[in-house]
Amino acid sequence: MSKNLVIVESPAKSKTIEKYLGSDYKVLSSKGHIRDLATSGKFGLGVDIEDGFKPSYITIKGKQRDINALKKEAKNADKVYLATDPDREGEAISWHLKDALELENSDYDRIVFNEITKGAVTESFNHARKIDDLMVRSQETRRILDRIIGFRLSKLMQSKTGGKSAGRVQSVALKLICDREEEIKKFVPEEYWTITALFPNFTSELFKYKNDNIKVTSEAEAKSIRSKLSNSYKIESTEAKEKLKQSKPPYITSSLQQDAINKLNFSSKKTMSVAQKLYEGINIGSETVGLITYMRTDSIRLSNDFISSAYKYIEENYGKEYLGSVKVTKKTENVQDAHEAIRPTSILRTPESIRTYLTVDEYKLYNIIYYRALASLMKAATQKVTTLILDNNDYKFKSTGTVTIFDGYLKVYEKFETSEDKELPDIASYKSNVLVTDEVDLKQHFTEGPSRYTEAKLIKEMEDLGIGRPSTYATIVSTIVERGYVKLEQKKFMPTEIGIETNKKLQEFFSNIINVKYTADMESKLDDIADGKTIWNKLLEKFYKEFEPMVENAFDNMEKKELEKTGETCPECGGDLVVRTGKYGKFVSCSNYPKCKYIKKEEKKPATEVCTCIKCGNPIVERTTRKGKVFFGCSNFPKCKEAYWDKPIGEKCPECNSMLVEKDGKIKCSSCDYEK
Repeated sequence: MSKNLVIVESPAKSKTIEKYLGSDYKVLSSKGHIRDLATSGKFGLGVDIEDGFKPSYITIKGKQRDINALKKEAKNADKVYLATDPDREGEAISWHLKDALELENSDYDRIVFNEITKGAVTESFNHARKIDDLMVRSQETRRILDRIIGFRLSKLMQSKTGGKSAGRVQSVALKLICDREEEIKKFVPEEYWTITALFPNFTSELFKYKNDNIKVTSEAEAKSIRSKLSNSYKIESTEAKEKLKQSKPPYITSSLQQDAINKLNFSSKKTMSVAQKLYEGINIGSETVGLITYMRTDSIRLSNDFISSAYKYIEENYGKEYLGSVKVTKKTENVQDAHEAIRPTSILRTPESIRTYLTVDEYKLYNIIYYRALASLMKAATQKVTTLILDNNDYKFKSTGTVTIFDGYLKVYEKFETSEDKELPDIASYKSNVLVTDEVDLKQHFTEGPSRYTEAKLIKEMEDLGIGRPSTYATIVSTIVERGYVKLEQKKFMPTEIGIETNKKLQEFFSNIINVKYTADMESKLDDIADGKTIWNKLLEKFYKEFEPMVENAFDNMEKKELEKTGETCPECGGDLVVRTGKYGKFVSCSNYPKCKYIKKEEKKPATEVCTCIKCGNPIVERTTRKGKVFFGCSNFPKCKEAYWDKPIGEKCPECNSMLVEKDGKIKCSSCDYEK
């Protein structure tokens, strides 16, 4: 008996969906992409540049068996439904499936759903359509662009520098990090002083002299001002205003990654991996269901059904006065708005109610997604902001206090925002309009220069500049780390020597292409292809005419970096030994590579002892991972597997007996919330 065949991307998703559709449907998985560009033809690009940039595709290694199995099922099916992800990448996978399975237009339909729930999946069949060829062309053009730039520049970097690769967007991300490093080096700190009057219940800071803003730049100037102050501060004015504190919109890909990095200590790669599981389906006892909507999006739009159910939930659980308005953001040129924001598929599935079915990481991520979406539909908090101005011999001091008078969305979101009420005393109750104190604090400060990018700030910067797309942020970040172009120090990106060298050469020869404006403009043009405003191969033709002469010029004129000789000879072939830079730092190998593959083994340095292991009494020593990240582990490994990312101090926690560690300048427990 023939059935309808539904093809999705992941096996986990197929199991969830098959339960929804019943016995008339069979749901199988393509297991992601099935084909990619070949590596044949000119420069191994897999693209016929002379024939209108016609791409040549080959089956990905190991996927032919999957294609054969799907083709067999498709021939026996009444109808094939291509249900890959609801974005351009998913559209392209559907196109490849249609072609590889030799489906005619009458044989298949394309269906999309933004969430994996029974209602959303079954409803998608009512909106079946054919493959959107323009979306496919847009994705295909992006892939060809990335192939041309990646292959040509990577080969150039490998032959001229110690670099391993370059790319259309990854090289711009590297440029951002290198440019920031230059700004930090050039920054000259400026000294300034704050002068603060200390009262029993509050403080007040100098900000003006007479009617002019004042900036104190030296200790002598600060002491001179203090000598002119009396102990009497006249109350010049008090002003109280109400201010609305609005909730944030629901998550999009970039904002979810940023919050997961900052609040959960997840990497962007880990965030997307956990979100994928929440999207594809979790067994919550009575059913298997996708808990969140699709996690690759740049839209804050919410469906009307979700808004209605959330409003009902808010009114029933918190009261009508907590109902807020829907967040609306004007569509910008960088926003595709293809589908909804990231939200829970049901507002009734609170994180607490399903916690037992989730892993620790799944619960943490679902928790912030759920409450962010809920809070976005709640009323703003109302705060009373009081400003007090004091006068002392024409020197003006200011104090500000903030008190929440209606919690609004903070009713559910306060645990995710760090804000405390700072209340000023009731000045009206004072018998005199003069406050008295002899205590004045002088404090030296220095202006701070630009800080290095954290992973969250780099993603935010790429989003703001319009480079990359929701599906690419995590990959871009992990690529520049894996290539050894940047390293993380105290969770901040610092360019390596080879990263600086690679960026320098790219800017010397390709500054017209490897820059923010060009990359952002190209993203807009790719959007135009999807909208039918630009012809795909005309865009590629124009790009290639500009790009290829630059590459040829670079191959001819870029100075090749000479490898540093160690003065030793290779024990295997007699060639010179040279210093190279790899993924995990510098190493010594033969200059005749790849003919001779000799690599000198690095002499192990004695491990630095940090403290004594509280489990076995052996020394805890400082170690380094393959990727160069420092950690602290027991010297008795593998018999004792005690290990810590933060520096241990050799003392037990008084609450749980785990190791105490140094973290963020404080002594904390490595397991519980204890802080010394």
